[in-house]
Amino acid sequence: MRIVLGVSGGIAAYKAVILLRLLREDGHQVDVIPTPSSLEFIGRATWEAISGRPVTTSVFEGVEQVRHVRLGQEADLVIVAPATADLLARTRAGMADDLLTSTLLATEAPTLMAPAMHTEMWQNPATVENVAVLRERGLQVMDPAVGRLTGKDSGPGRLPEPEDIKARVDELTGEGGQWYARSPRSGLELHPGVGVVQGEPDTAPSGRLSGRTVVVTAGGSREPLDPVRYLGNRSSGKQGIALAAEAAAQGAEVTLITGIIDAELPHPLPVNLTVQSVETAQQLQQAVLAAAEHADMLIMAAAVADFRPADYAQAKIKKTEDGQNPVITLERNPDILADLVRRRNASGRGPGVIVGFAAETGDESTDPLELAQQKLLRKGCELLVFNRVGEDLVFGQDQTEIQILASFGAQGVLGDADPVHVTGSKREAAVAVVGRAAQLLEATQQL
Repeated sequence: MRIVLGVSGGIAAYKAVILLRLLREDGHQVDVIPTPSSLEFIGRATWEAISGRPVTTSVFEGVEQVRHVRLGQEADLVIVAPATADLLARTRAGMADDLLTSTLLATEAPTLMAPAMHTEMWQNPATVENVAVLRERGLQVMDPAVGRLTGKDSGPGRLPEPEDIKARVDELTGEGGQWYARSPRSGLELHPGVGVVQGEPDTAPSGRLSGRTVVVTAGGSREPLDPVRYLGNRSSGKQGIALAAEAAAQGAEVTLITGIIDAELPHPLPVNLTVQSVETAQQLQQAVLAAAEHADMLIMAAAVADFRPADYAQAKIKKTEDGQNPVITLERNPDILADLVRRRNASGRGPGVIVGFAAETGDESTDPLELAQQKLLRKGCELLVFNRVGEDLVFGQDQTEIQILASFGAQGVLGDADPVHVTGSKREAAVAVVGRAAQLLEATQQL
């Protein structure tokens, strides 16, 4: 495969060197196009030595080869890592003031961008809009990783690890990948990620939750095992998305934090709904802690993995000639729900109502409802939504059956100890859950 690797001017450019080596080890021909400012971080000689190809930055170098058009025309794939806020803005505007942006404007190849910038820049409305527009045009824009940034700052904005970018390339271009189908821009269908996207400018609806802030989590977590494989679950995110849409319809300012989802978001997004995408349980924990600190309500509908691989293999785990099977050791993920309840109770800050979810199968000796009731006691949240789950049951389906259980304290406030039972669409379930949580929030604040 002929790949163009664009490198824009950020401190994370050093990771692109590792990505280049990974691509070359897979046998790809890679032409590196650094922006002039990126050469302040990584020199031209490094790129030429590892790629084995000439490196230029200006449209006036190699003019006889018309490189600013030819590179894009001949590419099978274009990757930009890191993609700075400036590079995203220039790409969205269709600027062509250096060799990289000229190539991006000329190419019809699938394009993958891996952003890297400070959190404030990533969450700035200008960047949010630029990312949304690029995704609508068919470009894949990855979500930045969450963690330590330049200096003492920490948050979403880190360049994803080179292995993660390479895994995304393999996932999208491998057999059955999303770049095997047709689409408007390049003849290839790209399934855009969510990232951080804000709703369309419009008048926010009024309703029962007007003036309230609600955080909702949705989808499943993905725990990487090696650059290709991961541990995951069957959650589609449909119920969490329905909950966020209902809270927004009731007038709340809603932050929807998604893991891996296989469901459509509301289109267009309401002005009072912001979507943020994460992948692992640890990333979800960081995002929820930040968002929930000043929220009135938290609904934890995401199916968070209880365990993750204790060791991440830097290279793909392969079969061995001796026929031995690999042993995968797991370690516990953080208990996000219980931790949030403890933090809120200890500090007096945080959501007044926390809603958990329990997806249970039960076993020969234990009824799943009993397991859900035990979970409600362990977690300490006010409400818990119980699902009986299994293959072809609830996960990914449009219909569901839930029971909304209330803690002893919540029962006293509501004056109602009986669970609310709903059988119907996930939208109907969302209406019941949000209504019950709003009722509890109102009753609590009147005491």
